Amino acid sequence: MSKLHRVVKLLVFIGLITAFLGSLTTHASESAGQHLDDTVITTKVKAAIFEEPTLKTMQINVKTYKGVVRLSGFVDSAQSVQKAGEVARSVTDVTEVKNDLNVK
Repeated sequence: MSKLHRVVKLLVFIGLITAFLGSLTTHASESAGQHLDDTVITTKVKAAIFEEPTLKTMQINVKTYKGVVRLSGFVDSAQSVQKAGEVARSVTDVTEVKNDLNVK
């Protein structure tokens, strides 16, 4: 009985580990490493936009997927749309910028 109990514990442990590792990927087949890299890129882009004095008060949303940054939200001028795109492109590891910002 003791041996059976150990085998059951081992199988439960393996099942939990498998479930945990499976949850580290997204539905779009993004690995945990890719997700972490995208999170770092998003943080860098947000920081760069915040540091740009002409964009500080704007409401700009940043999302990253596989190095592609998508900017969305509202800004006050077309120049702000262009500047936000330039700032995002200047960040290391950004492969592409999709600028979906709208002028209020």
